[in-house]
Amino acid sequence: MSDHVDVLIVGAGLSGVGAAHHIHSAFPSRTYAILEARESSGGTWDLFRYPGVRSDSDMQTLGYRFRPWTQAKAIADGPAILDYIRDTAAEAGIDRHIRYGHRVISASWSTEDARWTVEVRHGDDTVRMTARFLYLCTGYYHYDGGYQPEFPELAKFGGPVIHPQEWPEDLDYAGKKVVVIGSGATAVTLVPAMTDKAEHVTMLQRSPTYIVARPGEDKLANQLRRLLGDRLGYMVTRWKNVALATLIYQLSRRRPGMIRSFIRKTTVPLLPPGYDVDTHFKPRYDPWDQRLCLVPDGDLFRAIRHGKASVVTDEVAGFTSSGIRLKSGQDLPADVVVTATGLRLLAFGGIGLSVDGREIKLPETMAYKGMMLSGLPNFVFTIGYTNASWTLKADLVAEYTVRLLRHMDRNGYTQCVPVADPDVTERPLLDFAAGYVQRTVHEFPRAGSRQPWQLGMSYANDVVLLRHGKIDDGTLRFTKTHKRVVA
Repeated sequence: MSDHVDVLIVGAGLSGVGAAHHIHSAFPSRTYAILEARESSGGTWDLFRYPGVRSDSDMQTLGYRFRPWTQAKAIADGPAILDYIRDTAAEAGIDRHIRYGHRVISASWSTEDARWTVEVRHGDDTVRMTARFLYLCTGYYHYDGGYQPEFPELAKFGGPVIHPQEWPEDLDYAGKKVVVIGSGATAVTLVPAMTDKAEHVTMLQRSPTYIVARPGEDKLANQLRRLLGDRLGYMVTRWKNVALATLIYQLSRRRPGMIRSFIRKTTVPLLPPGYDVDTHFKPRYDPWDQRLCLVPDGDLFRAIRHGKASVVTDEVAGFTSSGIRLKSGQDLPADVVVTATGLRLLAFGGIGLSVDGREIKLPETMAYKGMMLSGLPNFVFTIGYTNASWTLKADLVAEYTVRLLRHMDRNGYTQCVPVADPDVTERPLLDFAAGYVQRTVHEFPRAGSRQPWQLGMSYANDVVLLRHGKIDDGTLRFTKTHKRVVA
């Protein structure tokens, strides 16, 4: 394989395979490679192996725009999503361009040569590659381990303590009491999934989360697919789901009391009569201050109703040999503890970036359209929506990148770089109240107070901006390098 490519993609997960598909389809003769640090593709969907792992949004929007999701289930399990990603790569021949076990350490841009030089660790060796364009699809969290709080007296506990990101294949929890610490998407997935073998599963939460039941199958989507065919039925359902999600999000921001009341009214009938809803399912914050959690077919509520699972709202005071001591004074018995306590954010896979020998400090850069960085030429990254499916944004970023490369080809440009506006006020890139975001967002690039320096959270607006908006908008600076670039 050549050590020089036109486009170098980092990450062979959902975003990276999608990016490669767009680049390959638009430019069949253009060279590209995907560098993947792990020994397998799939990213998140290969990494997470805990029981019940699934999507937390519908597959009509989490799926690629160019490849319809044709299975009956709209809320799909992890293995089905992984197959979808790998089938997409295999059918387009993308898998032949993936280099596994290649961890990118650093990337340096040379203005004189109009190219990136990327330092890559492969086993015990360090290799270098060059590329005209660098496209990061690395996600935004550490793959090496999740967030684990410092729990008091944890060493006293006699059983296993497992983080979902590092789930052991041989964990035996059959007939055992399991406590899952957390109340986010991972916790509400794990609790009902583990009730098939465990004696009882308890979700221990410091405070409640908004949890919404949703059918596991979208009957309308399945009917539309039969009537209109896979592709057209998929697109109609995709826009239907986008519109519905956008409506709920906008109402949550403008009329939070109404959405709060709606969620409560739909939750109460799913729980046992007389259940203490206000203690366990009444969050302190407004809807969509943090992401809503979906439970397909109300499986969490069903597990509670059948007595297989329970919720305790309290805080950990310490551990004992046989469980957890709570701040209320209660002892919570446990044989197995699962710490579904969140992710550790990591910008761009921890890759060190430099331009003409100058180190780039990410908090000193500003994100252009949520996909490029001020001062970094020929550089694109993917960060998805926090209020909708990740792939909706990933597809748009890829489409914009194709348009950008075509614009550069037509005009003979070799470099493009966003130039920051000093009059724009800085803001956090991820303006989201979730704890895992707030812990580390200061290490990320900044956003701005106005477009095009904002990470958009509206798919409809981004369709206009990224799919149809002007490329040469006065913020991107294009140049031509007269020196012959040697591949």
